[in-house]
Amino acid sequence: MPLPPLIDHLTPLRDAMVQSLESLVALESPSLDKSRLDALASHLEIRFRALGLVVERIANAGGGDHLRLLLQGRDNTLPPTLVLCHFDTVWPAGTLARMPFKVEAGRAHGPGAFDMKASLVLAEFAIRALRALGQVTPRPVVFLFTSDEEIGSTTSRTLIETEAGRSAQVLVMEPCLSGGRFKTARKGVGRFTLEIKGLAAHAGVEPEKGISALVELAHQILAVTALADAKAGTTINVGVAQGGTTPNVVPAAAIAEVDVRVATLGEALRVESAFKALKPVLQGASLTLRGGFNRPPMERTTAVAGLFERAREISAQLGMDLGEGSTGGGSDGNFAAALGVPTLDGLGAPGSGAHAEHEHVLIDALPLRAALLAALLLKL
Repeated sequence: MPLPPLIDHLTPLRDAMVQSLESLVALESPSLDKSRLDALASHLEIRFRALGLVVERIANAGGGDHLRLLLQGRDNTLPPTLVLCHFDTVWPAGTLARMPFKVEAGRAHGPGAFDMKASLVLAEFAIRALRALGQVTPRPVVFLFTSDEEIGSTTSRTLIETEAGRSAQVLVMEPCLSGGRFKTARKGVGRFTLEIKGLAAHAGVEPEKGISALVELAHQILAVTALADAKAGTTINVGVAQGGTTPNVVPAAAIAEVDVRVATLGEALRVESAFKALKPVLQGASLTLRGGFNRPPMERTTAVAGLFERAREISAQLGMDLGEGSTGGGSDGNFAAALGVPTLDGLGAPGSGAHAEHEHVLIDALPLRAALLAALLLKL
């Protein structure tokens, strides 16, 4: 069955989409600010209830509340399509004062506009288009709007995995790659903290009685960075290292924070095992390891590749020739893909500057990406 005229319907609504985006950006939503997150959740709840969705607000004492929205399908006994969005941002409250929402040269700028409040707009207008054109999706669609993706999805991970586990496929509304490409692979993300304890001593009078935590830390930094494997896609970055008190004291304590990215589960297991096997080099020093992988890798499995091919066929019906690619960043799609559920990421709007001062989306692409989402919901 041919697709309805989604692009023709949505193109005249571009300015309305920009206005909707402005209203979302105006509600600042830092990941650790529950009151602001909840205010944005209330705004979204009102907007999507007005579209006829069944909205469940999931209370979250550990952060902002999450939203589960249900769009009824033609056959609600079928497993749903799950659509993942997040509405938290990395920007602290007050950022709007120096980075106000603005539209210039075809770009909508503002904190969180690209990552990923524009995707909430795409979801809203995809549903509006389906309603206006009298279209019903073949299966139900569940939208999850979560409040803590930027800080590791600690309170939403179980919710995401539960919903993904009972879904036919998962669509992730993170921003697309350049050229509008989908994301079919993402690296897993690990965060490790190394804590070293040594023994303080006077550096001039009796240095032999001290155990330098910083020297021990230097040994450990060399050991963990040696675990990187460029060919396997494994990167290790000691991003923070500190210790000691003053130059004339042998440092008794030191700490390092390490970021690890892996392309495969096998690499995650190798690196995590190696971290756990670390031993002190200096006699008398002690080492404590905390952390681990908070997102498994999203590998390009047969299930992921199959969903991509289907999405490419559907996008071609809209006149779009969309490819695929991978990224070193993680998303909530990592959790779904690790369960073996067909998962496609990067359905958000084109733009640039995630987490950066020049963050923006391309406004002419908003109707096209909303049409793409609507088409996928109709055809998958």
